[in-house]
Amino acid sequence: EGIDTIVNFAAESHVDRSISCASTFIDTDMKGVFVLLEASKKFGIEKFIQISTDEVYGTAHHGAFKETDALNPSNPYAASKAGGDRLAYAYWATYKLPIIITRASNNYGSHQYPEKFIPLFITNALEDKKLPLYGDGKQVRDWIHVDDHCEAIDFLMTHGGNGEVYNIGGGNERCNIDTAFFILDELKKPRTLIEHVKDREGHDRRYALDCAKLMSLGWKPKIRFENGLSDTVKWYINNQSWWERIKNGEFMEYYKRQYSHRFASADSQIR
Repeated sequence: EGIDTIVNFAAESHVDRSISCASTFIDTDMKGVFVLLEASKKFGIEKFIQISTDEVYGTAHHGAFKETDALNPSNPYAASKAGGDRLAYAYWATYKLPIIITRASNNYGSHQYPEKFIPLFITNALEDKKLPLYGDGKQVRDWIHVDDHCEAIDFLMTHGGNGEVYNIGGGNERCNIDTAFFILDELKKPRTLIEHVKDREGHDRRYALDCAKLMSLGWKPKIRFENGLSDTVKWYINNQSWWERIKNGEFMEYYKRQYSHRFASADSQIR
């Protein structure tokens, strides 16, 4: 009682994990959405915002994806999020449950779980461990600072239209290898810490979002990527006890499973 809005951030969100255990992603990203939608319908929720990802569009071979473009997910994580998206929209179309769907580009910032690309590379570099860069490292990602993402969602709570989809991007397209170089340079670590490893299965080459629809309402990102990434690096330097605790236990087991067969000298890199 007393709840009028649901913003559904709940998700399994790491592509690598979805490749080895897709069922968990189906349970959370699709069945979990269904549970929340049913509860929202039952209790008359006034606004339901489904948080999604640019990965539902698949690879952007040229240009940038608009909200009206077809969904073409290429890994279990993206497919589970696309399923959640369409289920949420179906509750608008069928029951007129007031739904908004957002699709954001790659997030970065403080407190991000160290399995993700940027915090993994920062923390590995701080530990003088190799940085496992998939393939040639020329995959392109559009980065948005988590603060900008949250401000966009807050903006849409009052300005977004029911039944609408909104792309949320930072306008910061960068090759993964260039992001890795920036991190190492910030930490004054040698670029030789980068080790190119076997590419991930179903690895999308490029993500890019056209955010004109959202920006036409008056929102735009504020944080320049290099400034935000520099601040993020500093946060991980100053909060080592936070991420060291996480990188023990279950995370280490995951890391061994994910990378031990990829590194040329695996044993020395996963201890």
